[in-house]
This record gives sequence, C-alpha cells and structure tokens, in this order.
Amino acid sequence: MPDVHALLSASSSKQWLHCPPSVRLQEGFPNESSVYAAEGTFAHEVCEYKVRKYLHERVKRPQSEEYDTEEIEQITDVYAEFVITIIEQMRQNGCEPLAFVEERVNYSHIAPSGFGTADMLIIGRDENGKGLLHIVDFKAGKGIFVDAGHNSQMMLYALGGLAAYGFLYDIEIVRMSIIQPRLDNISTFECSVKELEDWGESIRPVAKLAYEGKGEQKPGDWCRFCRAKPVCKACADEALALCHEDFLDLDAGAFDTADESDMTAPYEADTQTAVFKQPGLIPISEIAEILPTLNRISSWIEAVFAFVSSEAINHGVPIPGYKVVEGRSKRIFTDTKAVVDVAVQNGYTDLYKQTLITLTEFEKMMGKKKFNELLGQYVAKPPGKLALVPENDPREPVDFTTPSQEFSALSDEE
Repeated sequence: MPDVHALLSASSSKQWLHCPPSVRLQEGFPNESSVYAAEGTFAHEVCEYKVRKYLHERVKRPQSEEYDTEEIEQITDVYAEFVITIIEQMRQNGCEPLAFVEERVNYSHIAPSGFGTADMLIIGRDENGKGLLHIVDFKAGKGIFVDAGHNSQMMLYALGGLAAYGFLYDIEIVRMSIIQPRLDNISTFECSVKELEDWGESIRPVAKLAYEGKGEQKPGDWCRFCRAKPVCKACADEALALCHEDFLDLDAGAFDTADESDMTAPYEADTQTAVFKQPGLIPISEIAEILPTLNRISSWIEAVFAFVSSEAINHGVPIPGYKVVEGRSKRIFTDTKAVVDVAVQNGYTDLYKQTLITLTEFEKMMGKKKFNELLGQYVAKPPGKLALVPENDPREPVDFTTPSQEFSALSDEE
C-alpha cells in the first residue's frame, strides 16, 4: 500500500474543508501511528490480497503475528465479497469491467497537489446500461460510523478517477461505497457526473485557502484527528465556552455572577406564598441535549492530556505540578526457548495449553460448503454489545419490548 500522503489528502478533507488553516497548522506535529492505525493498515493489505487473488494476480498473503486474527479474516471477507459482487454484476450487465486495486488518483485540478489512493476503482456499466464508475473504500474502525452520503473523501477519489479515465470511457453515473464491517455498515451513495463536478468546483476556493494556510479556524467534530488540536486556540476557546454556557463554574462558585439573582438580591420574606424549590436533578431530555457538548469537551480534554503526556514522557518537557512515574509492569520471560529447555531437563513437561482452532480456520480447512454441512448447526452469532449512538446511525434500534408488554392479560369475562 502506498504510504505517501498529499497535503490536501482525501482522508482528511472533511477537516480542511471546514477548517482550512488546519492543514498548515499541523505541519510541525509528528504524524504518530497507533495500534489501531497499524491494525487498519494490515486489514487493508489483506483486503488488497483477497481482491487481487480473485483477479488472478500473483500475490503473497501479508503476515502479522499480532493482527492476523479471526476478526480481521471475517471483516476483510465482507469487503472482498462486496467488491467481487460488483464486478460479477457488471459482467451480468454485459460488459467486462476494469478493476483497479489500490489505485492512485490525482485530483489536483480541484485541490492543489491533491492526490490519494482509492481502495477500489471499478469502471463498467450499471443495470440500465449506463457507464458507471464505482469507488469502494474499506474502513476497519469501529469507533466512528462513516456514511458514504456526500462523503468528501469518496467524492475526491471519484473526481480523480474521472480525471484519469473519464475521457476514455463514457461514464454517466458515479457510485461510492463504504464498507465498515465492525459496525455492520455498508453505505452507498450515487450521483451524476455533473453533480460530482459541480461539487468539485464549489470546493476549489476552499482547497486553495487550505493549501495556503489561510481562512478561519473552525472547531467541530472534524477536529478529532487534527494533530494541532491540543494547542489549538479555537478548540480551547470553544471547549471553555461550552463549559461556561452549559455547566456551572464550580471553581468560582455556582452563583459567582455579576447579574443579580434570587440568591444575591436583598432578602424580602414573603409569608403569604408557598415556596417550592426546583429539584436538583436533570431530566433525561436535558441530558440528551448536552450529550454532543460532553463529547466535544471530552475529546478536547483527551487530546490535551495525550499531548502533554507525550511531551513529558517522550521529550522530557517539564510540566509544572506533574511528574513522570513508572507504572506497574508484568514479569516476562526473556528467552522462551531456554525456559522450555531448562524446564524439560528438570522433568517438567506440561508446559503448553491446547486450544480449539478458530471458526474461520475450520471454514478454511473444510471449505464453506462442507463447513456449513457438518458444523453449521453448531454455529451461532450472539448479539453484539449494546451501545448508545446518535439517531442518524443507520443500524436498527434494539427492541426492548418484553413478551409481557406485548400481550395484555385477558379478564375472566373475556
């Protein structure tokens, strides 16, 4: 997989389209990797391997002792099967599609020096015989739901695909699909070539501002992966303003305000009217209103602590009022082979645990048809862990209705 990224990358386009200066503000910050990023990279490599193998290319399966798990096998199967289905459907539509895996696309005619790598770019015909460009993108994450609808990353990839192949093929329709198996999300958005090109023209001025580091800083949910977020003045101002607006200032005192209130006004007893105090609990409806605020503040706080911790631990920067300490560690063997040899020589032989091979490994060993025939009756998919998500999440809500609520008891007369 290519590891070169454009300044105005498609993957960060939501960020620079909303906050143009963010691109240049991040230049002085290292692009540090994480366990999640490393796992995602490996998953993409497995996706690429499976599709290339289907296309009869000579490829070697990527290896990873840490990330090559049953779950990775399953989620990459979902992606590969989706891509294969698209290609097979185009063949049924009467054409041999062009399939490009990990295709480098250039959209610099819209965003200066803009380029990126589309996971899958397929050109063929749709069910109505119209020329079709289909962009497919795999998301390995499970923390953030990603929708294909008017998704700027996908639309930039599509603009790059049109720039490369639009003059060779009569493309009328553009489809963009996001495959996010860990969230059971397969999202597809479709538009005409004209709609896509009009959108491209509309963002051209913003892309120019972003490339030049100009424009207005604007905080929002697009700040999540911005490397400058911990020291961004706009983010800090917003977070503190949200705290001031939605919560009491506990440090200064709940009633520390210049405005006269019932608590600061001169006391005049009213002995004629009964007094009822407002309950000190917040109703669910009000909590729901401040949830987005809590998420924004929490995200900013996490980013600040991560940045300060990294500065202190990795670069020795002193942080007034804080110190770096060593956490609890676990004992490990420094030489596993030597441990086994010494233990065996001294009569200890019960050194290994035996575990059943995984469901996916059974399926590979037997083949899907034989696996379903022999073991299908023993396979179950338990419900996933429940989570509270925004209303616009496309997953079906959990039905908490119980059988006793479904049916009312009949009276003796009935």
